[in-house]
Amino acid sequence: MALSLAGIFVLIPFELGFLLYQKRLTGKTLFNGVIQYCQRIPTWQYFVWVPVVFLLSALLFTLFRFTSGFIITLFNWLPAGMFLDMGLSNDYSTTVLIVTYGFLLIFIVLILPTLEEFYFRGYLLPRMPSNLKGWTPLIHSALFSLYHIWTPWMFVARTLGVLPLVYIVKRKRNIYLGIIVHCLLNSVDFIVGVHFILNRL
Repeated sequence: MALSLAGIFVLIPFELGFLLYQKRLTGKTLFNGVIQYCQRIPTWQYFVWVPVVFLLSALLFTLFRFTSGFIITLFNWLPAGMFLDMGLSNDYSTTVLIVTYGFLLIFIVLILPTLEEFYFRGYLLPRMPSNLKGWTPLIHSALFSLYHIWTPWMFVARTLGVLPLVYIVKRKRNIYLGIIVHCLLNSVDFIVGVHFILNRL
């Protein structure tokens, strides 16, 4: 719920507001202007690239999850309530969990990933300095990870896990691939939560 509220009151206004401000400032259209990488690709490529990138990202997140366990020890000084988790415990009523995961579906699975892709892959990625050459995807992915300030212990896993998504969007110049994969990646926690809730009914 905390992430959903942060998204509603902080992230959505900032990212969407910034993109709309750029539209007004430059006089360009929102898509294929401010937001780039809107190139069309054949439909069959979505059925190939979405599963490939999703599986690669999931594999990298899993392989480098151990780094989060190590890095989180550097944050032991934080109060326990500052560590965001999925809230899957018997401390919460089923009603509270259903409402929370309803918000999670709307904001964390659908709206926020879409806006993040518009901002990071549609706006920022095409404007990365050209002298970075082959380092652009890694640096961009690291910037995306730094943006997730509420879970700094996931910096390494997130940087590497998002790399396939960054690479395919840049290569295909298509942010819609990124949006679909990003929504799918964010839906994993939602699916786990729904499974937990259904087992309590």
